[in-house]
Amino acid sequence: MNEKLRAAVIGVGVMGQHHVRAYREMPDVELVGFADADEANRTAIEQRHHVRGYADYHQLLDEQRPDIVTVAVPTVFHREVAEEALSRSIHVLIEKPIAELEADAQALIALAKERHCVLAVGHIERHNPAIKLLKTLLDAGRLGPVYEMHAERMGPFPARIRDVGVIYDLATHDIDILCYLAGSKVAHVYAETQQNIHSTREDMLSGLMRFENGITGVLQINWLTPAKVRRLTVRGGGGMVVVDYITQDLTFYENGQALDNFQSLQIIRGISEGRVIREKVEKREPLRAELDNFVQAVREQRPPLVTGEDSLQALRIAAALIQAGQEHRMIEV
Repeated sequence: MNEKLRAAVIGVGVMGQHHVRAYREMPDVELVGFADADEANRTAIEQRHHVRGYADYHQLLDEQRPDIVTVAVPTVFHREVAEEALSRSIHVLIEKPIAELEADAQALIALAKERHCVLAVGHIERHNPAIKLLKTLLDAGRLGPVYEMHAERMGPFPARIRDVGVIYDLATHDIDILCYLAGSKVAHVYAETQQNIHSTREDMLSGLMRFENGITGVLQINWLTPAKVRRLTVRGGGGMVVVDYITQDLTFYENGQALDNFQSLQIIRGISEGRVIREKVEKREPLRAELDNFVQAVREQRPPLVTGEDSLQALRIAAALIQAGQEHRMIEV
């Protein structure tokens, strides 16, 4: 498959517009159209990107016959739209979360396998260069045994959100990242949630994820903070790593004493301050990296970096956190 892939975007809200732009910039992709129900939105994007917009996504699929489609509609419509594309043997990248319900996610995964289609999910932080470097460092043992991962994702309330709360919209990013880095299944979760300004859902989460390998994941997620924060801290026997998702910076704070033999030195000497190293990160737009990965997966007929099964796992954990917050008790996963 050497010719350009024909791409389309269904749903051009905040994220969908970025997909339109990114596809237009890719030399091995031809953006053949997009669909959105909002007429004013369609007209603006048609003028900006010189590509045809459709009010009806069925008409887009009928007339343009794309090879790949981004589905960026509200979560409640994910299954309906993605199912239509997959049933036509079109490869799909669907924005996270994969679906509103576990049964819907399972149906999409099964249909993609049946139609031999790539089903990728837009957990975009997996494609952040700082996270890719962190994964490499952890796999190489630079941090020694990992004890805790602390995710902070906070900012103002987004007016665009109505159909999901902060756990499905924001926390699924960090749930996926923690699972990816921990390399272990989650045993149980606990959460405290609050609903302060969202009309129907939670807008603040203080959550805990306990992994089977002993790592603890801490989640501090909300829509109640004036300043936008996207930060991950990982603590281990060899020190601490801090990642800033926005600036794509990674800083390693070494434990000066416990670098060679973690267990014995920690018992004798404890923890001490060592070098502070700002690692070199080859910075890149995560969305472009995500779409490049999707396109390569389609061309090479292989799984993408973030599969439907990965997103289903994040969805299950998110649902458990919502239940834990509502019932004020630990939930087994």
